[in-house]
Amino acid sequence: MLSDEPPSFRILLRDEHLQRGIDESGIGMWDLDLDTRALFWSSATRRLFRVSQTDPVSYELFLSLLQPEDRIRADQAIQRSITTGCKLDIQYRIQETPERSHWVRARGGIVTDRNGAPRRLSGVVLDIDDQKRLEVALRAREEHLRLILETIPDAMIVIDDHGIMQHFSLAASRLFGYSESEAIGQNVSILMPEPDSSRHDGYLTRYQSTGERHIIGIGRIVTGKRRNGATFPMHLSVGEMLSAGKLHFTGFVRDLTEHQQTQAKLQELQSELIHMSRLSAMGEMASALAHELNQPLAAISNYMKGSRRLLAANADLNIAKIETALDRAADQAIRAGQIIRRLREFVSRRESEKRVESLAKLIEEAGALGLTGAREQNVLLKLELDSECDRVLVDRVQIQQVLVNLFRNALEAMAESPKRELTATSTKTSDDMVELSISDTGHGFSETALASLFSTFFTTKENGMGVGLSISRSIVEAHGGRMWAETNDSGGATFRLTLPIAPTEDLSDVA
Repeated sequence: MLSDEPPSFRILLRDEHLQRGIDESGIGMWDLDLDTRALFWSSATRRLFRVSQTDPVSYELFLSLLQPEDRIRADQAIQRSITTGCKLDIQYRIQETPERSHWVRARGGIVTDRNGAPRRLSGVVLDIDDQKRLEVALRAREEHLRLILETIPDAMIVIDDHGIMQHFSLAASRLFGYSESEAIGQNVSILMPEPDSSRHDGYLTRYQSTGERHIIGIGRIVTGKRRNGATFPMHLSVGEMLSAGKLHFTGFVRDLTEHQQTQAKLQELQSELIHMSRLSAMGEMASALAHELNQPLAAISNYMKGSRRLLAANADLNIAKIETALDRAADQAIRAGQIIRRLREFVSRRESEKRVESLAKLIEEAGALGLTGAREQNVLLKLELDSECDRVLVDRVQIQQVLVNLFRNALEAMAESPKRELTATSTKTSDDMVELSISDTGHGFSETALASLFSTFFTTKENGMGVGLSISRSIVEAHGGRMWAETNDSGGATFRLTLPIAPTEDLSDVA
């Protein structure tokens, strides 16, 4: 420890104003004698290390004032500078309290004698605590933003004005199969199939020269290519930004594979329901025709037999021919009745494919079809389903046909209502049956309409055929349940139907 300042410092600090200015600037000076290991600190350095102006300082004291994990690193940097003659530039923390530390930066260099031999290591120390805390805050914000971006389900890709990828999110890695390190630096065209891959650079050049937008700020459905060469449909939205004076483009990609599969499944389900609805309508109409036509056909047969008896008493020479013709007419009338009866029996005996199904899933899929446009009509859908009676033994397509019909009727009934609320509720009514109710806040129906609601060809709609509810009741009854309607407290309609709960031994079949 030197009691006086080293000669180099005495010369520097001879000017009192210069010394005061350096101290007030917060820049501290230090000097380490390489022969004696004596250490000198200026007033500003002492204040920075919280050492009084009179207390002695030493190299060992200096190291002891640092954070424990910084001591070895600082000592190694100083020894390396002494050994190699390289510049010293190191950041470390002064331990003020067990909970708090203070960041400083020390810079210095070797001072040699006239013969070029190293004699001293001298330099300055700067207070960088505010800077470091700002850096920590910025890194924390950057990490927070990064985590937010990584949790976005859509893939995010940033490219420069040449199409070179600058950022590749975790979701993009999962979607395309490239790691971040593999993608960054590559042209974004590797994520596209031909011919878009070859044309993409031309698209960028054209946009930068003309400003004509084909996808930027608009969004469109395009085809992407994964690392393994597989292609898939995706929705691409692109925005542009200026960063450090350079144009960049940010793309958000959403995989539409599952969406299109769902749409295809819904279309297939809708087609299946339409087909089943037509078949059921045909069966219902055939049943009605069989009931209505059997009586006149029987009358025709009776009238012809009576005519034959009358002609039998006549001696006309053509009686034989007339009798034959009437017999054949009667036979054909009976045959027509038999054909209709067979058609009715065929429809009524048609086997349904009953399986264990989730009632909640049936309602969800039927809602996707029957409640199309509900959001635009501001219809609030409430589901109050009992999970304890969710498994039912039904023909999925037939029951969904019933639900779609009820949902569509409810939407039409609430078209002009100020309050539009649709509620689906399930409750267990017995050990083997579950009751499902569909309630709306529409116009309801009169007592007269209620009495004929399920009659074939009865309808309250201007363009209705009057077979939907009749078919629905027939389907429910074919499942061993009941279906009825009533007016609810809001004045709207409530349709109730019961379905069989799946036996316990059948639950293992449910996927």
